Amino acid sequence: MNPAFSVLIFTTLSGAGLGLWTWLGLRIALGEPPRDFQALGWILLLFYAGIAVALGLLASFWHLGKPLRAWRAFSQWRTSWLSREGVLAVATFVPAAALLLMLSEGTGPGRTDMGVRVMAGAVALLSLATIACTAMIYASLKPIPAWRHRLVVPGYILFALLTGGLPMLLSTWPGAGGFDGTLPWLLAAIALVLLVLKLAYWRDIDRSPLPQSRGDAIGLPHRKPSVFERPHTEANYITREMAFAVARRHARLLRIASVLLFACIPLLCLFAWHATAGAGWPLPLAIGSALLGAFAERWLFFAQAKHMVTLYY
Repeated sequence: MNPAFSVLIFTTLSGAGLGLWTWLGLRIALGEPPRDFQALGWILLLFYAGIAVALGLLASFWHLGKPLRAWRAFSQWRTSWLSREGVLAVATFVPAAALLLMLSEGTGPGRTDMGVRVMAGAVALLSLATIACTAMIYASLKPIPAWRHRLVVPGYILFALLTGGLPMLLSTWPGAGGFDGTLPWLLAAIALVLLVLKLAYWRDIDRSPLPQSRGDAIGLPHRKPSVFERPHTEANYITREMAFAVARRHARLLRIASVLLFACIPLLCLFAWHATAGAGWPLPLAIGSALLGAFAERWLFFAQAKHMVTLYY
């Protein structure tokens, strides 16, 4: 598939923003509600995640043939994962805005704290559901075997949690207790699991190429169906969008680069951050490296996916 730049930006930025909202919602819902000066940090994180999600959604409009008709995508939520993603993404902004207002006004004992927890929990659940819908847009496409893989949905969720969780560490410190103390080790574990997951995914798609004949592609093995109309002699939309090719050598180098960026460098930065008792440089480096690694992985995710229609050509 042709890795459109707008879709790469959308899936990377919106995934990071929604992942941050997931961690932020869990932190406030399960931990102590923020008070006094701590609220300022949570407000900034809410803004950061909201901007990332909004920019990602705007980037997705670039890929539409007629962006002014984008509103119609929200009407097919009963059958379309794309529509469900759009509905949930917009819906997530409602509890996020309510949570932002609550934090800006401060929290008090009793019912106010419970309201903050409820809104934070809603933000976390809706964000996670939106990420899952984004993954299902691709995992539900039968004509693209590489996207029907069982590891596609977990991979999308883990990338969102990793790229969204690293900015959360800017509001904590090494040795903190409770949720804050557990988060760095959770992110390190996610990076390791994601590394194993991607290596397994790449191994599987390398071992499972497209069917070798048109009969296999249409579910009629050992038969030779005839073609009513021969392929075009010039490039067209299908050959541009569905038959993108990347050299195996370049793909191998990009895989190595993405693994180093989204797993190895963030892991080293997390250990350096903990060993230096919160030095300033490891976290920004880890955040930037994870985002670049996710972008490179997402480019490969599209570039190495072959559509069944290519057998026609």
